[in-house]
Amino acid sequence: MLWLTVIGVRAAYLQIYKGDWLSHKAAVQYEREITLSGKRGTIYDSRHEALAVSIETTSIAAYPGMIENKGSAALELAKALKMNSKNLNRKLNTKRSFVWIKRPATPKEVAACKKLNLKGIGFLPEHSRFYPNTTLAAQVLGFTGIDGHGMEGIEHLYDNELKGAETTVTVFKDALGRGFDSDRWAAMKQSGNNLVLTIDRHIQYITDRALADAVTEHKAVSGMAVVMSPQTGALLAISHYPFFNPNAYAKSDRPVWRNRVITDQFEPGSTMKIFSAAAALDSGLSQSGSIFYCENGKYRVGGHMVHDTKPYGWLSLQQIVKFSSNIGAVKLVEKVGPGVLYDHLRKFGFGLRTGVDCPGESAGSLSNYKRWTTVDTGAIAFGQGVSVTALQLITAASSIANDGVMMKPYVVQAVTDPKGQAVRTFAPEILRQVITPQTALNIRRIMHSVVTEGGTGVKADVSGYSVSGKTGTAQKIDASGNYAPKLYVASFLGFAPTDQPAIAVLVIVDEPQINYYGGLVAAPAFSRIVRETLGYLNVEPTEEYDWKKLRVSREEKVNG
Repeated sequence: MLWLTVIGVRAAYLQIYKGDWLSHKAAVQYEREITLSGKRGTIYDSRHEALAVSIETTSIAAYPGMIENKGSAALELAKALKMNSKNLNRKLNTKRSFVWIKRPATPKEVAACKKLNLKGIGFLPEHSRFYPNTTLAAQVLGFTGIDGHGMEGIEHLYDNELKGAETTVTVFKDALGRGFDSDRWAAMKQSGNNLVLTIDRHIQYITDRALADAVTEHKAVSGMAVVMSPQTGALLAISHYPFFNPNAYAKSDRPVWRNRVITDQFEPGSTMKIFSAAAALDSGLSQSGSIFYCENGKYRVGGHMVHDTKPYGWLSLQQIVKFSSNIGAVKLVEKVGPGVLYDHLRKFGFGLRTGVDCPGESAGSLSNYKRWTTVDTGAIAFGQGVSVTALQLITAASSIANDGVMMKPYVVQAVTDPKGQAVRTFAPEILRQVITPQTALNIRRIMHSVVTEGGTGVKADVSGYSVSGKTGTAQKIDASGNYAPKLYVASFLGFAPTDQPAIAVLVIVDEPQINYYGGLVAAPAFSRIVRETLGYLNVEPTEEYDWKKLRVSREEKVNG
């Protein structure tokens, strides 16, 4: 009776006075609060083909307090998961009540761990991001981290829209370490919104292939290419090479993740001549037929010698652009004046951010004309002493293609809810009228002469279509701040068809080793992108095919 009395008193003490403390103690051992996110929204291309999706996965966790032989468990898990047993052992020998072992795990790994039937090992449902097209538009899309949050690109900028609702739930375990079935995973069903991009997966693929071939053929370091709709500002393709796979982003170097079309600055070289010409025409200080003496290839400006690749005498404004005469561009700007040039370059958006919906946009660099020397003015006229981004260049060229009206570039055209209903849409937005429609038409036709016989961009021509464009070949600045004699950026900028452009295209190849002129390196890639994209968009040819020329070309190939 005495012992029964003692036991009864002890039981009452534990139940009444220690009940809350014991409950908390038990909860610490068998309960764990974790934050779960609902399914992340899908990112679609302009034709509603999936570019980024979320798939259901399983992650493996451990409750160290429930594992009796941690050393043995670590060895078995390491073998099943192909992980380092010492690292696993450190994870299991912790005072924490809950640790992640592998997040996420493959179905094969999950099955192997379940076979071990280890006490204190849990399997929790999660969502993982998957990019079905692997490298396609990877720098634009970006990627998510292990916790499902966007880390780069569109995934990062629109993270709040894409991520599912976050809910904190309590994970319960019984004495054997098995999970209790309940509705605790209800939060996983609360999906995020979807995005519909302006990127067209097929045009992106065309651009990627053409760029990759140009970079590898000329043994260059890297390359960029952009395709834009001049009438809307919609970006149809943004391509970078080397590629990277966002499904395994950790295997690539960080610089490759960056959307360099938006972030990186470079000197544009001779592509800038079309904007210098536009300033001259739009100001009324020159005409297409105005002529300038080009000093037979050498011209001293402020103690520096400006050279042309060939000695030219008298050239019209149109010929200055067609033959890409540096001296002609300097003479043109001497007539126009630095103030007029600066005002027009600012209208074209140089030195200003476009406001595109992508993270990390750079403004480029264009100093005020009041600080320009005579040498600065001449150099800027042909694309040196000024820094631009690829996005600025194609946006400026698109305004010429669009009768002088500059459109704001954009990548996301709609946000939709999980059922596909529009939450928000983004319409084309006019930024400003840069030049008059007549000036824009004149510049388009001057640019068309660049791809005709004798021009620097004949390799950009496309059979059946009238094409306008401009070559660019710019020396790069080395670490010491001087122009490197063997480092160049080769580019081609243009649009097609000439009178009613459907697309604007820019191709940039960085540090090509086999040839370095834009007309030889970038122009063929431009031609390929334009030809295949216009065909894909069903744009009717604007010119008759030159079957005789095509036949002669084929005969030359057959005869070697």
